[in-house]
Amino acid sequence: MADFQLKPFTPSKWLPGSHRQTIFGRLARRKEGIIFHRRRLDTPDGDFIDLDFPEVAGYLLREDAPLVLLLHGLEGNARRGYACETYRQLAKLGVRSVGINYRSCSGEMNRKARFYHSGATDDVAFVLETLANWFPNSRRGLVGFSLGANLTLKFVGEQGSAAKDLVETPALSGVETAVAISPPFDMKSSSALLEKGFSRFYTRYFLSSLHEKVRAKADLLAPVVDLDKVLGAKTFREFDHYGTAPLGGFLSADDYYEKCSTAQFLPHIRVPTLLLRALDDPLFEPDDVPYDVIAANPCLTAGITAQGGHLGFVEGQPGNFNCWAEQEAARFLAAHLLP
Repeated sequence: MADFQLKPFTPSKWLPGSHRQTIFGRLARRKEGIIFHRRRLDTPDGDFIDLDFPEVAGYLLREDAPLVLLLHGLEGNARRGYACETYRQLAKLGVRSVGINYRSCSGEMNRKARFYHSGATDDVAFVLETLANWFPNSRRGLVGFSLGANLTLKFVGEQGSAAKDLVETPALSGVETAVAISPPFDMKSSSALLEKGFSRFYTRYFLSSLHEKVRAKADLLAPVVDLDKVLGAKTFREFDHYGTAPLGGFLSADDYYEKCSTAQFLPHIRVPTLLLRALDDPLFEPDDVPYDVIAANPCLTAGITAQGGHLGFVEGQPGNFNCWAEQEAARFLAAHLLP
């Protein structure tokens, strides 16, 4: 494993509290200086996935440079602020990147009666296999945020021991290293937390967007789900039970949470993987972090901070702040992908 030392996180004093870190981080990350080139993939089931290739101003990267696939968060896309910051940090270090837009997230509704979800690693594998064919001389990494972090850890856990021999016998859909930023470890406890206090603000925000998508493709979804119950959902558990579960092939919300929560996949990860999580994350219970499981796997490096919010991790002063998580993610990926 490459020599990597995680730099400590020093939260900005002018952003006290998890909600300020979360909201400021969401609004203030820069997006300028990047041109995107979009390529569409037709999936085996007749749907499509859009990929965004960023071109970061000032950085011309080699064709055979390492390539990192970025997985965005719930109701996000490949051009969100945290994604742009990650592309920028990777480019500075000589690593190329590409962002996936999950089904329904690229600005155009997908064709099938299927959405994305926290366990849809089949789409991740399909995209990585395609990238391996397009860029056969590039080593590959993976970085995910929030829901994308869940997908990241589930994917590399599913790779299991096969990923350990990737350099000797490359698997088309494999990666050599990964980073998960603000991952949930127990989706059931997280869904319960989001029914309480100020966290309900985030629930209303996300459900509003999800409901809009359900209405946009109501004709396709009507034969599969109870539209009235999905659109009437006021909690994530209700939406997942009546919407995500039947669309994703799960028996219920609990079945979905049980099969896709990432704590169970951590022992099987066999590639260097960085976990970044704040204990004050307003979307997750702080006691869901499986410290003993993480400590037992030498492939895992953990940066569990007291503060940072959800995808916040802002350091520095107003007008001159740093995005600690993206910087450390890029350093970790580069350390394991570059010669």
